[in-house]
Amino acid sequence: MPKSSHLIVSLALLVSPLLVQAAPDTHAAPHAAIPLPKLGKVLRIGDVALSPDGTRLAWVQEGKQPVIELADADGRHAQALDVGAKLAECSKGDLAWSPDSHRLAFIANCSHDLTNTEAMHTDVYLADVAGKAAPREVAKLAGYARALAWTANGRSLGFLYVPGATRHASATAAGKPQVGVIGEEPEEIQRVASLDVASGMLHTLTPASLYAYEFGWSPDGSHIAYTAAPPPGDNNWWVAKLYVQDAKEGAAPRTVVDPSTVSGSLHGLQMALPRWSPDGSRIAFIGGLMSDQGSTGGDLYTVSPAGGQPANLTPGIKVTPEWFAWAGKDALTVSQNAKGKVQLARYDIHGEQATAQAPFFTVPAMIGAGGAVLSVSLSADHQRVAFEQSSYEHAPEVHAGKLDGTPPPAVTSLNAGLKPAWGKAQSVEWKSEGRDVQGWLLYPANYDPHKTYPMIVSVHGGPAWGVLASWPGLGAMYSIEGYFLFMPNPRGSFGQGEDFVQANRKDFGYGDLRDVLAGVDAVEKMAPVDDRRLGLTGWSYGGFMSMFAPTQTQRFRAVVAGAGISDWQSYYGENQIDQWMIPYFGASLYDDPAAYAKSSALSFIKQAKTPTLIIVGDRDEECPAPQSFEFWHALKTLGVPAELVVYPNEGHHFENPEHNRDLEQRSLAWFAKYLSATK
Repeated sequence: MPKSSHLIVSLALLVSPLLVQAAPDTHAAPHAAIPLPKLGKVLRIGDVALSPDGTRLAWVQEGKQPVIELADADGRHAQALDVGAKLAECSKGDLAWSPDSHRLAFIANCSHDLTNTEAMHTDVYLADVAGKAAPREVAKLAGYARALAWTANGRSLGFLYVPGATRHASATAAGKPQVGVIGEEPEEIQRVASLDVASGMLHTLTPASLYAYEFGWSPDGSHIAYTAAPPPGDNNWWVAKLYVQDAKEGAAPRTVVDPSTVSGSLHGLQMALPRWSPDGSRIAFIGGLMSDQGSTGGDLYTVSPAGGQPANLTPGIKVTPEWFAWAGKDALTVSQNAKGKVQLARYDIHGEQATAQAPFFTVPAMIGAGGAVLSVSLSADHQRVAFEQSSYEHAPEVHAGKLDGTPPPAVTSLNAGLKPAWGKAQSVEWKSEGRDVQGWLLYPANYDPHKTYPMIVSVHGGPAWGVLASWPGLGAMYSIEGYFLFMPNPRGSFGQGEDFVQANRKDFGYGDLRDVLAGVDAVEKMAPVDDRRLGLTGWSYGGFMSMFAPTQTQRFRAVVAGAGISDWQSYYGENQIDQWMIPYFGASLYDDPAAYAKSSALSFIKQAKTPTLIIVGDRDEECPAPQSFEFWHALKTLGVPAELVVYPNEGHHFENPEHNRDLEQRSLAWFAKYLSATK
């Protein structure tokens, strides 16, 4: 279940009058609203790409009119790429430099449909960065395309393609309305495709019987490796296999790794980021227990393209690799989560083992380059690196420089005038049942050590994810309004190796809640927190914890539960992604219902007394709205103060800015009512 960190079938028809009644009026302020704090206007950065020769840098500056900026590798002489009036307001991304560093490919998406019902159109463009001609349209695609990647000879561009798509290829996007004959509507299939750059001819490489998730070119461009599963794609990522095939239309795929049948540490788990070694002899990937597609973390594995038993290169490590690239025949450059901080390190491979060298750098920040958390852009020789970086202290900027043992500096000053309006941030570590646990604490703005303050505990989604220091959103508003904000990384989180990630299997809401409460105790020993004014919030898995925790403890005095899960048993039949649950619960609901009842808030609902605001999107496939209705109905029946707000045309991740502003305002108002920061 995603972090942020997605049935409604016939049940939706039964509750539709309630949906209309509960949907927010975004043109009027919510009841007891308080003004949203002013955070300052942040200029957001999209993709960042360093040219293979290490001399040029490109990045996307987001906004109403997104701009591709081109500059020297140190950020000097930056100027906007002239894309013409036609593309001015289109989103731009998937920046991909050609192997010779002379051309820059990108994808333009001119669709602006917040309802995810209209057909999408994405176009591939190619810019000659040395010339002054406008970028050339290589292909006009009736569908959704992403993840551009060149072949080494510079003749073809590969990408993931969903012909006829009406929504982004993600379970977090708003699902299609569940009406008519369910299960018989045509599936939208994501496939690996390639474009001949000279002619613009499109080739669909993978079969329509497989939904592809990620892919990589072989060094000579003759083959592709990819993770895939039979459709539906949103649901089956958790049971995907690794395939290899010729890079030709109609070629037969060959299974290389099937986690359901392999022995060892990968059995029953997930794979991500397949990448060929420079000599083509191995394919590396990240394998582990991952609760969400796109939230990658685990151990580093390699396998022969011919198949066989994959080798776990990093068993027992106490960090979480989340992204990597081959740095040579026997070396990887790895970006990893180390107890809530980001490290970039080199791993040297010796046979079937990899040894981490001293990190190039460690930063208390969030980094990314190509849409994936912790991804970076490297020159071909791995001597230079570039990425977008932000932290609690510094707004997003492009960072670039030599990979020489020190963090590369910022080479842009897009947000140089912005200063944090919230309090200081601090990494906190504590012990819980013999485990080391870490989290982040954001102090109230204008902090006075002689006062006591309320504190809001924010539990991240996943649960296989982790809080990293980044320029904050809603959490900053809590700090500005006079709250401490505590963001723990309990067992189940990335940052301390696979044993820690897997420590909450068959134990949702128990050990991880004890970790959270132990963290609250630790914070209260170091900061003036009023234990009588504790709040709890979270989204997705954090939404589940926000529903479950009040049935186990009366310590929290107010809750805001976003896209939560109140009953794992009914949830199993309502969501569109039930495959993720079996690795965590050990069996399906139909084989072991007691395992699901054990962690359901509704199993203990009469112990809940905490006033709760419940928020959800009406087309959430991952944590469907009926889960929120069940919890709201139970609280109202038991006389517990509760409010349910259902947002129209929203999935697990909200897209409509008005809806995001509304939920932020309602959340602040709810906590102000029950946890006044002025007492």
